[in-house]
Amino acid sequence: MNAIRNNIPNAITSLNLLFGCLACIAAFKCFDTMCGTGLQGYEWAFILIGLAAVADFFDGLVARALHAVSNIGAELDSLADLVSFGLAPAMVLYNIMIHQGAGHWALVTLLLPVFGALRLARYNVDPNQGTVFTGLPIPANAIFWIGFTSWYATHSLQLWAVLILIVVLSLLMVCNLRMFSLKMHNLSSLKQNWAQYLQIIATVAFVVIMGLPGLAATIALYVLLSIIKREK
Repeated sequence: MNAIRNNIPNAITSLNLLFGCLACIAAFKCFDTMCGTGLQGYEWAFILIGLAAVADFFDGLVARALHAVSNIGAELDSLADLVSFGLAPAMVLYNIMIHQGAGHWALVTLLLPVFGALRLARYNVDPNQGTVFTGLPIPANAIFWIGFTSWYATHSLQLWAVLILIVVLSLLMVCNLRMFSLKMHNLSSLKQNWAQYLQIIATVAFVVIMGLPGLAATIALYVLLSIIKREK
């Protein structure tokens, strides 16, 4: 029974990885209608990345509830996150860039999983990352690209601007900027948690007003608030 209990969180983490792999497949059918739903491949990729995020949330929750936290689980979680939140959004962007005529320049999207891997490796060996992160968390990277590619799939943008965004997001994942977590230990302290409250309110507003592209604006605000919070 202990073996089964200990592997339940790993099974959930494996779902995260599975959804990420399926999202990569959907990305290569970017503008094809899939599964008779009327949704295009990139939209299915968004859904699958979202399902991966749900699994990523629950694996840690279940592991703590069952007292089944393990080093293997932590490493498996990082591997799954790299696929679901690093490679999958990069493949969506890659295929949209190809569709937009970027040619070989679309290969620059591979910076995202490479720097994502560096970000996750550093996270695994840094005991101080909990309520504060060093560099942009890789799930936030995925959120940005879901927002951006949902807009980019139906709009045009200068190639140089897209390339700059890729480089900036890649560097943000490995930079030394201290970025706050949305976890709040003292919910009543507005002075302590002002950035978290503003982030949550702005996220809802951006998504309601802008739809999925609002997710990109949400991450841009998150970076800005982290800079302001650090300077204070």
